[in-house]
Amino acid sequence: MKFILGTKEGMTQVFDADGTCHAATILRVSPATITQVKTQEKDGYDAVQIATGAQKEHRTTKAQRGHTGGNFQHTKEFRTRVNYDESTDGLEKGQTVDASVFEAGDVIAVAAISKGKGFQGVVKRYNFKGNKATHGQKHTLRAPGSIGATGPARVFKGTRMGGRMGTDRVTVKNLQVLQVNTEENVLLVSGAVPGRKGTLVEVRNV
Repeated sequence: MKFILGTKEGMTQVFDADGTCHAATILRVSPATITQVKTQEKDGYDAVQIATGAQKEHRTTKAQRGHTGGNFQHTKEFRTRVNYDESTDGLEKGQTVDASVFEAGDVIAVAAISKGKGFQGVVKRYNFKGNKATHGQKHTLRAPGSIGATGPARVFKGTRMGGRMGTDRVTVKNLQVLQVNTEENVLLVSGAVPGRKGTLVEVRNV
């Protein structure tokens, strides 16, 4: 079971030994502290809770400081998965997790909050084709068209229409770790990762 928290720093290019160029995302993973190990007997499920990032003391509560043992900015929980034969054996409260838990070639999944795009129409939000720009059509080129039946006289739930787009939790699976820099706590991951620069990302093995 491998896991870590980090921030998205941007994208770059990486050349492998064969000279193939790969698009890569730079993830800066600061060392995290295990603040709690949950078990099936006590909590009803197995999981590991980690905290990372420095925070000012007045921005944390006394209960938070008592639970985590410090002033941390981010706290996340990683559940064990039965299908992957994972367990919390060997993990204890107070241990430190850093970039060294991953190796080049590891297949991972990265979860983060996607970029917010505000209120968008159906062409951008759902890839609608739009209407023809012929036969007298003037202001309906990017309109959604018909949105429901006449009989019910209402709009059905789930109808694809314009609305808020982005700021959703997105998980991208089957990414590969290209390089690991333990000195600077940096992971180079193949492909793109959700979110803007500075977004908190959750990294775990697949």
